[in-house]
Amino acid sequence: MTKAIKLLTALPSPQRQRLMSLAREVSFPEDARIFEAGGTADRFWVIRSGAVSLTQQVTAHRRVTVAGLGAGDLLGWSWLFPPYRWDFGAEAFSPVRAYEFDAAAVLGLCEEDAQLGMILVRSVAEILAHRLETTRGKLMEQYTTGRRSVL
Repeated sequence: MTKAIKLLTALPSPQRQRLMSLAREVSFPEDARIFEAGGTADRFWVIRSGAVSLTQQVTAHRRVTVAGLGAGDLLGWSWLFPPYRWDFGAEAFSPVRAYEFDAAAVLGLCEEDAQLGMILVRSVAEILAHRLETTRGKLMEQYTTGRRSVL
């Protein structure tokens, strides 16, 4: 299994400092919906404290949690890929403090600093690979044990 990486620690110090110059500190109360699947993905967050649940709407009245995120984790990757729409929803499972980044500003910074852009894309790809592998493992476990619950 791939190792989980944290976005900010994956960046060398000069690139991390450049990225952090765009950060804005935000907070979300427990149970706050941070974004909904299908919405415009124009920002992302790095969680400083608290817990966030990534959710998928499975019926008109039922959401399931597909992943849990905590301190240091990247929240949101859809801002990096067309059509720039959230694939999942996100909800604060507890009070959350995070760094928020405007996608357009970060993409502009990546145009200016190709090394930052490459490291950022690679880091997001590693994070996605790890989450995919974790989800696949959970699905296999669900399937092989015959349990009906979803992740």
